[in-house]
Amino acid sequence: MSVLFELKDHVGVITIDRQEALNALNRQTLWELKNVINGAEADKDVRVVVITGAGRAFVAGADIAEMSDMSPHEAYEFARVGTHVFNRIERARFPVIAAINGFALGGGCELALACDIRYCSTKTKFAQPEVTLGITPGFGGTQRLPRVIGLPNAMEMILTGEMVDAAKAKSIGLVNDVFEPEELMEKVMEKARAIAGNAPIAVSKAKSVIRSFHCSNITNDLEAEHNVFSGCFKTHDQTMAMEAFLKKEQRGEFEGR
Repeated sequence: MSVLFELKDHVGVITIDRQEALNALNRQTLWELKNVINGAEADKDVRVVVITGAGRAFVAGADIAEMSDMSPHEAYEFARVGTHVFNRIERARFPVIAAINGFALGGGCELALACDIRYCSTKTKFAQPEVTLGITPGFGGTQRLPRVIGLPNAMEMILTGEMVDAAKAKSIGLVNDVFEPEELMEKVMEKARAIAGNAPIAVSKAKSVIRSFHCSNITNDLEAEHNVFSGCFKTHDQTMAMEAFLKKEQRGEFEGR
């Protein structure tokens, strides 16, 4: 299992643990995450969920090794799976908090965007680097990022593929607050317990009505993203860029995805 769950005092903690791949999201990890979210949804004792990553990454992206040989059809289905899981998080009856402890790149940034509240450590790096790999964001990045940080900031992140540090992430509204690494989980759990201590029906209904406004028309927009994402696969740019990435990764030249 690469997705772990622990419940204490009405707060569920989901930990993504594929440390050998910096917690990169492959099909198996996405389905495990979906099953854990579904289980939490069915447990009335769960009032808040925190998502974090094991080791030095939150999630360092989708698994490039798995994606590199995908056909356009396989890429489309992969995007649909990721989006389905992230939609489950976004539409869960309980608030979901991201405790972002390290790299949150590509699919990792998109996972954080699907959460309701985001806190990160001072060492966190965010990016939507897909264009450097010959593809576009496929798990909601083109739709949720502009909704969270505004169009100009989202354009800059997606079109340059550059990393954003914790300080800038807070300044553009990508995260609610920044803490030292050793304090992150303690501070996040304080917030989670504060929410869990409020009237659960009121909290759930408040989240629902806020999301209904924030996510209006997103379903059709995400479908358009799937088509653009999958259309990049088996192009010369995608094939060459991902091959180059994997060769550099094998040589240990990348700290993250």
